[in-house]
Amino acid sequence: MAWRFKLAPDKTNFDFFRFQWITFGGSLMLSVIAIVAWAVMGLNYGIDFKGGTTIRTESTVAVDVGAYREALQGLPLGDISITEVFDPSFADDQHVTMIRIAAEDETEAVTPEKIAQVEEVLRAAIDPAMTFPSVETVGPKVSGELIWASVLSLAVTSVAIMIYMWLRFEWQFGVGAVLALLHDVIITIGIFAVFQIKFDLTIVAALLTILGYSINDTVVVFDRLRENLQKYKQMPLREVMNLSVNETLARTLMTALTTLLAVGAMLVFGGDVLRGFALAIFLGVLFGTYSSVYVAKNIVLMIGLDRSEKAKKAGTPDEFANIDA
Repeated sequence: MAWRFKLAPDKTNFDFFRFQWITFGGSLMLSVIAIVAWAVMGLNYGIDFKGGTTIRTESTVAVDVGAYREALQGLPLGDISITEVFDPSFADDQHVTMIRIAAEDETEAVTPEKIAQVEEVLRAAIDPAMTFPSVETVGPKVSGELIWASVLSLAVTSVAIMIYMWLRFEWQFGVGAVLALLHDVIITIGIFAVFQIKFDLTIVAALLTILGYSINDTVVVFDRLRENLQKYKQMPLREVMNLSVNETLARTLMTALTTLLAVGAMLVFGGDVLRGFALAIFLGVLFGTYSSVYVAKNIVLMIGLDRSEKAKKAGTPDEFANIDA
């Protein structure tokens, strides 16, 4: 007999509204705390948002990022990011890196003297023949524009998701889904603010990934809810919602677990470059799974649905609604 691991039985009958003022109220409280922490403590912006200097190096010696970082750690520099550059046009013995050094504050750029120190140290520690083809400086003005562009990208994505949910379901579903997404993003940002974890463009990419993951999970629950609203027209809305979440619970938990395993491996073994990105996604998956079960549907229940109109609405359930839970 084949053995199959299950996080939840095929059929469950949990009452997800039993402690709704604790679960939903706790989410609301955490969101407020996260916003306050963000406003009071601020974020530990990385090079992308603080401005700084990018130095391009070329060498015949294979790149060892650890060796580069060890060579530079004794210099009085701000945050350093070292990335190896790959290009099919490079010769076999051509190894290129981009070294990004953050400005020490919002007004002070990396001085030519410090750049000369970097070049001298790398030639002594890595390769005496190393060359530095380009040095570029990004000021705080450009970095400030990146911050607003990042905020705008999150806002536009949220509005687009709300419109999509409105067209696919009802406007109440769109509001519930987007507020649940904002819950995930705000709490994740709040954790980065409280622990002063470096916040750069890779974290913005992770937040956009969270939006995509969380809305997929919410759509599965809402698809099943729409199907059940058509099947059980006389059942109270709260009971239909409970039934829908129970029917998709095993699928939700298995999806979250497999995603967390993959992201957890990246978090543990990915090194400094990927750690912030992986942490943001890991937190986002946790909060996204929670919000799909406890936040999105609670908001829809509070707003209410016009069941009479819903019963008359034409349309067939989407393929997601028929996924084996």
